[in-house]
Amino acid sequence: MNSLCRGGALYNRSHGWLSRVGARYEVGHQAGGILPIVAYASILYRTMKTTKIQFTNHSGVALSGRVEVPDEGTPRAWVLFAHCFTCTKNLSAVRRISRGLVDEGLGVLSFDFTGLGESEGEFAKSSFAGQATDLLAAVEYLKESYGSGPHIMVGHSLGGTAVLYAAREVQGLKGVATIGSPADPAHVTGLFTGGMDEIEQRGEAEVSIGGRPFLINKEFVDDLKAHPPTEWMGKLDTRLIIFHSPVDTIVDISNARKIFEAANHPKSFISLDQADHLLSNAADARHVARVLAAWADSFLPESTEPNTGS
Repeated sequence: MNSLCRGGALYNRSHGWLSRVGARYEVGHQAGGILPIVAYASILYRTMKTTKIQFTNHSGVALSGRVEVPDEGTPRAWVLFAHCFTCTKNLSAVRRISRGLVDEGLGVLSFDFTGLGESEGEFAKSSFAGQATDLLAAVEYLKESYGSGPHIMVGHSLGGTAVLYAAREVQGLKGVATIGSPADPAHVTGLFTGGMDEIEQRGEAEVSIGGRPFLINKEFVDDLKAHPPTEWMGKLDTRLIIFHSPVDTIVDISNARKIFEAANHPKSFISLDQADHLLSNAADARHVARVLAAWADSFLPESTEPNTGS
C-alpha cells in the first residue's frame, strides 16, 4: 500500500489525499499490506499547491493574492473569493472555505483589497467602487495567468456586495455566492463607532471598526451611499446562492431577504443556523464550502473547461 503515516495524518501518494486525524491512530497489517486503523472519525483533504501572487489594479496599485489549486491535475473550474470589510485574505473563514473548495477540485484566487493586508495603497482612499474594480483586475489576472476567468465569484460581508456589483461585468460567469452580505453598501457606515459627525465636519476621522482603528474620509462614505442597490441588484444575470445566519449581529438577516427578493432566478438561500458573522467556528466555514460545492456541481463541468468569456 502506497501510504505514509506522519504526525496524525495519512498521505496516499497515488491519490493525493491527506486524512487529518483528530485523535490517535494505529497501523495494522492486512493481506501483506499496511492498513491504517483510525480510532476516531477523520476528514479527507486533497493535497493542494499554494502560490503567492501579485497583480495591479486599474490605478496601478499592487494587490497581494493567493492561488490555491489541487496538487495534481488542473482545476475543473475557478473561484474568485472576496474577503469581508476591513478583513484580509488570511481570515480563517476565507482559508477554510477555500480549502474546502480545493478539496472539490476547484482552483481559488483570494486577494487583499486596496490598503488592506499585504496589498499596497491607502484604505482611507479606497471606495466601494474601487473594490469592484479590484475584483475586475483579479478577473483579468486569472485570464492572463491561468487561461480562464472565474466560473464562480464568492464574497463575504461587503465583499459579497462588491461581488454582486462587479459580477455584471464578468463574462462567462456561472454563479455568484454571498456570505453574510449587506444588501446596501451604505450599511457599513453603521459599523463606524464614533467619528461620523467628525467626518461630515472635517472630511475625515479615525473610526473604530470591530475594535480596530481606521481612517475614513467623506469620499469613502459618499461613495458607499452613491450605489443604491435598487439601481443594479436586479441586473445580475447569473445563478445566485445566499448564505446568511439568522443570529448575525453585524449584518442582520433582513439583508439576505432584500438581496433574494431583488435578484433574478435561479437563486437559493441557505440559513447558517448559529454561525457568527465571521464564521469563527471552523464547522460553519466547512459547511459553507460543502454546500457551495454541491450547489455548483449542477452547472460546473466535470473536467477542466476554461471560462473564456464567451
